[in-house]
Amino acid sequence: MIKYYRALTVFLLSVAVTTAMAQSTATTSSPYSRYGLGTIDPILLPQNVAMGGIGVATNQINGYNNVNPLNPASYSSMRLTVLDIGMYGNFSSFSKAGQANQTNSNFRLSHIAVGVPVSQHSALSFGLLPYSEVGYKYTQTLSRGYGTGSPTDTNVVNNVYSGEGGLSKAYLGYGFDIGRHLAVGANVSYIFGNLKQFSSTEFPNLYGAFNSRQETNNAIGGLNYDFGAQYTIDFTTERRLTLGYSGSAGTKLNSQSSFIVSQYQVDFTNDNEAVAADTIVNKQNPYTKIQLPLINRFGLAYQYDRHFLIGADYSMGNWSKLTIGGANQGLQNTQSVNIGGQITPNANSLHSYWAVMDYRLGVHFDKTYVAINNQDIKQEGLTFGLGLPLKASGTSFYKINIAGEFGQRGTLSNSLVKEKYFNVHLSFTLNDKWFQKYKFD
Repeated sequence: MIKYYRALTVFLLSVAVTTAMAQSTATTSSPYSRYGLGTIDPILLPQNVAMGGIGVATNQINGYNNVNPLNPASYSSMRLTVLDIGMYGNFSSFSKAGQANQTNSNFRLSHIAVGVPVSQHSALSFGLLPYSEVGYKYTQTLSRGYGTGSPTDTNVVNNVYSGEGGLSKAYLGYGFDIGRHLAVGANVSYIFGNLKQFSSTEFPNLYGAFNSRQETNNAIGGLNYDFGAQYTIDFTTERRLTLGYSGSAGTKLNSQSSFIVSQYQVDFTNDNEAVAADTIVNKQNPYTKIQLPLINRFGLAYQYDRHFLIGADYSMGNWSKLTIGGANQGLQNTQSVNIGGQITPNANSLHSYWAVMDYRLGVHFDKTYVAINNQDIKQEGLTFGLGLPLKASGTSFYKINIAGEFGQRGTLSNSLVKEKYFNVHLSFTLNDKWFQKYKFD
């Protein structure tokens, strides 16, 4: 009976997180999320985020079972059922030459991931992860060509550009061993969500004037596939080197866009916007296709069980091939380098909690798919975190994983925006013998 209660718990948590993520708006405020499909989220849980984002060649981390959707071959190493559920927060500041800095913050539930052993050498995993986020707003103030140009000039017009929304990724995967050293696996995923873009024309000093807004909404949904392999070289029973590869296929997603033009009024003294007075255009376009790029990832990790792990990843995405409705989006190919690891001073200590904690550190360097005015938009970050084990209960093992990331994106040159951010990730991870039959003599 207990196993059915546990299965029900997993199901209810999955529904809760799915509902929360599907209903939430974007949790980013980056101006660079305007391009392509928005800011692409890494397929990582906090324990890997804290190590610089490595994950292509990791599976069990110092003897603890983890879900690692970045490489489905890693599922084969799970010996216990794993439940991982987490939250995410973002704090950002934006600077531009000659303008005052702006700040923003966002929070959300981030993921739920479950891993279930099928045999001694295979396991399946399913869950829900973020795929991309769109969230930005900026205003361009212009004069209509006559007037004084003062702040109270009735001829001033504001062009307001904004966007919101995001895509989520529900996946089901399976990984298994082939012999002692090789593991392979694959995920089938459904990527879905809405991306909205707004362009508004407002007259802040012209009382009674109707403002106009153009809204484009893309409803997106379709299948995607991930695949991977890991090869392990054992030096001793506790020391090993793992080589990994994973990829995401260049599949096509369905997209249906709608185009709405409306008129509205705003009380600019308190920024209260009235309900749209009139809808001039409301057009539903036919279905089109979004061509996703092929993404390749390579990694290696050296591990001394229950002592330390260190690794590095390199990935590249062919985002210059991204098309929406047959139109190339003018993006560039991406490249990323991730380096990091963790150390556990004494996993068997009975007297010092500090000794059994996991200490994680890493860095990452990314060339994003955005280039503006012939300027590549790059990103780099320093990551760190802790793995906090909780008291075991029978066959159940618990850990709280905390990850932080200080990073920056963009540049002040060429009149661009420099973004500095701090991301915090928090997750609760459970290892237990769920769904397994017990034998009695």
